[in-house]
Amino acid sequence: MPEADSIIDLTRQLVRLSSRAGIDPYEPIIALARTWLRAHKVPSTLLRHGKQTVGLVATVTGAVPGPIYMLNATLDTAGFGDESRWTDPPTSGRVRNGWMYGRGTADSKAGAAIFCHVLARFAADRKTLHGKLVLLLDLDEHTGGFAGVRAYFDERLRLPRPQGVFIGYPGNERIVVGSRGFTRATLAVYGHSAHSGGASNRGVNAVTRAAGLALRLAELPLPQSRPSRDFSLPPQLTVTAIEGGAGFSTVPDLCRVLVDVRLTPGFTATAARRAIVALVRSFDLNSGCPATKIDWHSGWPAYRVADSHAMVRTLRGAAEREFNRTVAPAVVGPSNIGNHLKTLRIPAIAGFGVTYRGIHALDECIELASIEPVYRAYHSALSELLDGR
Repeated sequence: MPEADSIIDLTRQLVRLSSRAGIDPYEPIIALARTWLRAHKVPSTLLRHGKQTVGLVATVTGAVPGPIYMLNATLDTAGFGDESRWTDPPTSGRVRNGWMYGRGTADSKAGAAIFCHVLARFAADRKTLHGKLVLLLDLDEHTGGFAGVRAYFDERLRLPRPQGVFIGYPGNERIVVGSRGFTRATLAVYGHSAHSGGASNRGVNAVTRAAGLALRLAELPLPQSRPSRDFSLPPQLTVTAIEGGAGFSTVPDLCRVLVDVRLTPGFTATAARRAIVALVRSFDLNSGCPATKIDWHSGWPAYRVADSHAMVRTLRGAAEREFNRTVAPAVVGPSNIGNHLKTLRIPAIAGFGVTYRGIHALDECIELASIEPVYRAYHSALSELLDGR
C-alpha cells in the first residue's frame, strides 16, 4: 500500500526532529508537518499561546453539511533519559527487524503521521464528504500544560467544535474509551523548630509528623471503591513526595506532602477532598501544632464513553476487521486529553494506534507492520461517520 510507505517516511522525518517538551523549540517540527500538508493540498493554520507556537490545525470541509470529528496527536515528546543507554540515538528513526526506533515513535509521531494521511485522503475526496474533519497536531502535552489543546478550544477563536475526538495514542489490543481522573493537593504540615542538639527543647519535628500523615493517607479507605461493569478501575491515592528540612542542626517546623488521587465516576474530586480533609483534621487534633494547610490543585474528572457511541462502534468494527481479532473498549488508569474534553462535554477515544514498546523509556519503538491496519481502520471508521447516512 503506497500510504504505508509514505506514513513510515513521514514518521521517520518527525522522529529525526527532536521535540522534547519544555526543552526543544517547537517551530521546526510544526514547519515540517505544515510543509507536508501543503504538499498534499491541505492548508493549515498555527495556534499560539502568547508568543509560542503550540499547535497546527487543518480542516477538510465536505461538500455537504454534517458532523464534525477531530483527529488529535501530539508532536512533543518525553525526554531522552540517559542517551548513552539507547541502542540507537533517540532521534535516529532507525529500522531494525521491522521496528522503527526513536523517541516519539509511539507517543505520538506515528499517530500524527497516520492522521495527516487520513486527512489528506479525505481532502482528495471532499466532494463525497458530509461534514468536517479537523486535524489538530498539538504541543505542550508532555509538560502537562496542554497549551495546544487548550488554545484550540478557546472560545474566543470560535474554531469548529467537534462531536468527538480521536486521539492518536498507540496500542491496538484495545480501544481506550475512558480513564480515571485526578485531583491533587500539597499538604503543609507544621511543627515547632528547635536545635537538633538541644537537651531540654526538642521541638516538634514537622518531617516526622508528615511521615506519620503520609502513612495514614496511604491507608485511607476510599469510599465507593468497588469497580463497576462499565468502569473497571477503583480510585487510588498515592503520596508522591515529602519535602522538608533545612540541614542537620535544625528540627524542621515545616514539611510538605504531595498527594495524587485518581478519581472514578463513583469517587469524584468532591468526595476525595472531603475524605482528605476529614483525615487531616483528625490528624491535627490535640497536636499542639498549627493546623495542616491544604493547597488544592486543579484536576480533571474521570470519563467513560459508552460502548454504544457511534465513534466507539465504528472504530471497533473497523479495527476488528483489520486485525481479525477482538479489540474491546477499555478504561485505563492514567489520565489523558479525554479527561479535559470531558469538562467540555466532548467524547474522546484516547488510544487506538500502532503496536509499540518502550513508551517514555529506552529504545522506544513501533512495529511498522501495524501502521497499515491502523490507517485503514481510521479511514474506514471516519468514512462511515461522515458518509451522511
